[in-house]
Amino acid sequence: MRMIQITPLALQCNTALKALATASETKLIHIIHGIGLDHCAPRGLIQYNGAVPRTEIAMIREQVIIERADFQKLLDALRQKGYQPVGPTVRDGAIVYDKITAVEDLPIGWTDEQDAGKYRLKQRADQALFGYVVGPHSWKKFLHPPVLSLWKARKNGKGFEIIPNNGEIPAYAFIGVRSCELNAIFIQDRVFTNGKFRDPHYQARRQRVFLVAVNCVQAGGTCFCVSMKTGPKATVGFDLALTEIIEDQRHYFVVEVGTEKGAEVLQKVPTKPAQPADTKLAEERIARAAQQMGRQLDTMDIKELLYRNLEHPRWDEVATRCLSCANCTLVCPTCFCTTVEDVTDLTGSEAERVRKWDSCFTLDFSYIHGGSVRASAKSRYRQWLTHKLASWIDQFGTSGCVGCGRCITWCPVGIDITEEVRAIRESQHRP
Repeated sequence: MRMIQITPLALQCNTALKALATASETKLIHIIHGIGLDHCAPRGLIQYNGAVPRTEIAMIREQVIIERADFQKLLDALRQKGYQPVGPTVRDGAIVYDKITAVEDLPIGWTDEQDAGKYRLKQRADQALFGYVVGPHSWKKFLHPPVLSLWKARKNGKGFEIIPNNGEIPAYAFIGVRSCELNAIFIQDRVFTNGKFRDPHYQARRQRVFLVAVNCVQAGGTCFCVSMKTGPKATVGFDLALTEIIEDQRHYFVVEVGTEKGAEVLQKVPTKPAQPADTKLAEERIARAAQQMGRQLDTMDIKELLYRNLEHPRWDEVATRCLSCANCTLVCPTCFCTTVEDVTDLTGSEAERVRKWDSCFTLDFSYIHGGSVRASAKSRYRQWLTHKLASWIDQFGTSGCVGCGRCITWCPVGIDITEEVRAIRESQHRP
């Protein structure tokens, strides 16, 4: 086996695949990804028989079965590997992500109902572990913390000293990452780790994450991942991917192995090979979810559509409803706006620089000398939506939206991003 290391974070997908396709006399290639490559090709073993066209490079994906009764052993195996499992739990009437130790911490038998400005949990008829869609939390808070100490300054006898934040970086195992959420992580990879300036805090956390994806077998009322081509099936970037099946009194998971790390963890978990009937049933459930999307968004020429309509009257109309509360940006798994604050103690002998989440919906965010650049709700909503669906593409080569629907569900007045785009698009066809 010859090892090819592909590490430049800014390397583009086609360049990486071209390097593989032109590597002659290679029977088996192991790609070692830099974080910035995770969005374009699966990590793991790739079978490559000689100098064949790159389209013939195929992922070797093992699929096995984990019975529901053995799921605790997966959590135990992750802890033995040094990971702290983090997964969905029920708290304050919502599905939220938190540290977990046992299967009983998961939202067993719960599902969610979502619509514009509406969210509630209700009991399912079965005991599914992942029978919900997504809640208000995203995995962003573990990789890009809401509050992060950057450094401290302390007076000493001769002046002051700078104390960097060199605290221990946690090694998390994310349990239950949906495909849309995986894609959100890939988008943040581009934001924080590609290009000349990289965020060392994000990068250090990202490198220590183990990803257990869960394929969606049902869609939520505000989901539109199919429109954004981000789901409902996880296809790349995971260590393990699960499809939960409850059928004929049997409860089990079809597990797809995405990386060597994933394979190593499974060695400590009772498994058996997945049969064709198992994988077929899993694919049928995922396909059914794809047909159940609660929302749709036509993305055809969406960037040009929005750029052409910066003065469209729809912006004035939505501004009469928007509260500028920033809920949409706080629940969004890709929004990354921050502010930096310096805080001193009462004696003036110690100061701390802290980075906090911010939002483009607040007046202070665009404040410069003389006032705020975006003083109206119209300008702030327009900035957010056009950045998410248009200028984000110019910046990072991808849309900033993954179709998770959180911004629709958690808007207190029920503003629907898909409806706003549809209204602008349909107005273009009126006489």
